[in-house]
Amino acid sequence: GFTDHVALGNEEWNPWDTDEKNELAASQQRYEANLKMIKYARSHLEQTSLRVQIWGKAAIGLYLWQHIFGGHLEPADVTAQWREGSQKAGKTYFSFLTGPSVVPGYFSVDAEHVVLVLNGREPAKVAYATQWLHYAQTLMETRKIQHVALVLLGNEQCNNAWIQPYLKRNGGFVNLLFVTYDYAFVNEEDIFQWPLGVATYRNFPVVEPSWSMLHDPRSYICNFLGTVYKNSSRETLMEILKQDGLDKLCWIAAREQWQPQETNESFKNYQDALLQSDLTLCPVGINTECYRIYEACSYGSLPVIEDVMTPGDCGNSSMYHSAPLQLLKTMGAPFIFIKNWKELPAILEQEKKMSLQEKIQRRKKLLEWYRNFKAWMRQKFVNTLENSFLPSDKG
Repeated sequence: GFTDHVALGNEEWNPWDTDEKNELAASQQRYEANLKMIKYARSHLEQTSLRVQIWGKAAIGLYLWQHIFGGHLEPADVTAQWREGSQKAGKTYFSFLTGPSVVPGYFSVDAEHVVLVLNGREPAKVAYATQWLHYAQTLMETRKIQHVALVLLGNEQCNNAWIQPYLKRNGGFVNLLFVTYDYAFVNEEDIFQWPLGVATYRNFPVVEPSWSMLHDPRSYICNFLGTVYKNSSRETLMEILKQDGLDKLCWIAAREQWQPQETNESFKNYQDALLQSDLTLCPVGINTECYRIYEACSYGSLPVIEDVMTPGDCGNSSMYHSAPLQLLKTMGAPFIFIKNWKELPAILEQEKKMSLQEKIQRRKKLLEWYRNFKAWMRQKFVNTLENSFLPSDKG
């Protein structure tokens, strides 16, 4: 009877048939209801979230994207004509474009909110930046985009008057300005101080702290590789290092002319110096804030900063009263601040007495602080954009 049974089983009759059909219909309904809910949630999410396109037309855009956001770019080749990346942060989907091929009118603007990254350091750069601002203004006027924020590499003397007419508060169209150096107009409402960061224009990399970076003894107490300008405090620094024979304990490579382009060898030397010294000396240049500060942090070498105001229009703002380096001080940077290089010999004496264990603790503290600083800047940037660009929920 076994074969009969099998044959029977193949027939159409099924005692649970009607129940199964009902169950199927019910689950189909549940599935559709869920789908509706997901679609609704998604559209709702899209209402409350932003799509922001960042146009990186200055090297500090790479500091923003790769160092602060931890974002990637394709292709990885730094000389590529066109590079892009994307990531979600907060309620916002960011895409980033950079490279010489990113030219007004020759790429698709696929977000209603734009962050422009521009260089306003000198007149020629300002002229180029202005072209981009006019392009953004046209997109605003034709309703192609809704909001514009600007990340600006400011002038080293804080002479940024040219940007003022573009700000919304002055009748322009730029909602938010993030600007480097101690610009007196920083108010934490629509104008914010932004860190200078590392010299990405020299391809300074994103450095991942390693075990040896934290724990190995370093060959030098301090380093200074840089240009020594005539009649500057850098000359004083050199004299002080020489007179006490301190230059034997430190990696010092001074040159008289500033070189914008590093050779591979000079760059490798510089990174080795940071990695091999416990302290990095940061004498003032045209501005107190310099790339060296952030580059030293990347390698766990503690910045020793000449804490004096440089000539020009930088200074205290209505929000901060600790210029120079208001942003870093407000964030509790664990650096050594000195008013005069004559204080250096005593600092180096202290260094000689420090145990490796104490130095390891200090490196940990510095690297941890720097990581938190970047995370905080990212959070602040995202929150500021969302608060400004998203419609408020006050119904």
